[in-house]
Amino acid sequence: MATLATDAERDAFAERLLGAMAGAFDVFAIYIGDTLGFYHALAGDSPLTAAELAAETDTHDRYVREWCEQQTVSGILAVDDPAKPAEERRYSLPPAHVEILTDLESERFLAPFAQLFVGAATPISAVVEAFRTGEGVPREAYGDDYREGQGRLNRPAYLDLLGREWLQALPDVDARLHLEDARVADVCCGHGFAAIGVADTYPTVHVDAFDTDGRAVESARRHVAEFGLVDRVDVQQADVADLTTDEPYDLVLAFECVHELADPVGALSAMRDLAGEHGSVLVMDRRVGDGFGDELEYDWLTYGWSVLHCLPVGLAEQPSAGTGAVMRPDTLRFYADEAGFERVEVLPIEHERYRFYRLYP
Repeated sequence: MATLATDAERDAFAERLLGAMAGAFDVFAIYIGDTLGFYHALAGDSPLTAAELAAETDTHDRYVREWCEQQTVSGILAVDDPAKPAEERRYSLPPAHVEILTDLESERFLAPFAQLFVGAATPISAVVEAFRTGEGVPREAYGDDYREGQGRLNRPAYLDLLGREWLQALPDVDARLHLEDARVADVCCGHGFAAIGVADTYPTVHVDAFDTDGRAVESARRHVAEFGLVDRVDVQQADVADLTTDEPYDLVLAFECVHELADPVGALSAMRDLAGEHGSVLVMDRRVGDGFGDELEYDWLTYGWSVLHCLPVGLAEQPSAGTGAVMRPDTLRFYADEAGFERVEVLPIEHERYRFYRLYP
């Protein structure tokens, strides 16, 4: 006989759903504010009326007033005096919210999460249909928001922590990258910030960056040019499984991509060949619990990305391993063993979102 729920249990679940709804509205409203530059305008020294904010951002004041009121009721903005007439109220971004919503170079910058979420939800009808058919949803269906949001979210860590901390955890690799002829391959480069971070840290390194997404390649080339590294970072559109080289790389990077690949074993095999006998392969992927029922703090988030984006994208090409974003260490070890690697080491690099693996050819 099924156990009957108590009123308290029903109420608690209803409250949870209402809280989730409030959070979803906040995410979409943050996306609007981030996209239209509202937060940057409100982070200044002088609070603004809705009309002043609209004028500064070239938007419509009636929409802006509604957005300001929603953000204030949600606790994201502050208002000088809610009793004033709507046209006279002045809004500001509290100091504790400024870095999180406006600082592109900070690891606390979380506005891109809203952009990622909007991108992940964009093809929701196609995702629902994929649940019925078992087919996938191609990456391009998610549009620029997912691509741009991921690039902006990864930027601070890739530009700062990659060279300053993560590669320092591999003393032999760090020493090799300081040599004159060192070469690095970034096989799923996205916006190119990992390649830029490596080249910026090691002044003589040459980086070859690859991605299958033509729009990502365009963005990566633009960022490389902005950082003045076109002479040492070459970005190409290519599938990792098709890559070959006559001159092995000292380091091969595969950041946040193995779990989305239809053929992870084939891709890892290609990476092993790129590294040759003496190179290293560094895989970074989502940090999740070692097994189902052994969840870490943010596994709920990883499962969310997996349901909406990572698994559908991974199944868009058939046959597919269908890994999904929740790629546990034993899964990667299995793929690496099948690809011919001697062993896999989980590196002692602490990060709340990422886990790092060194694969030995």
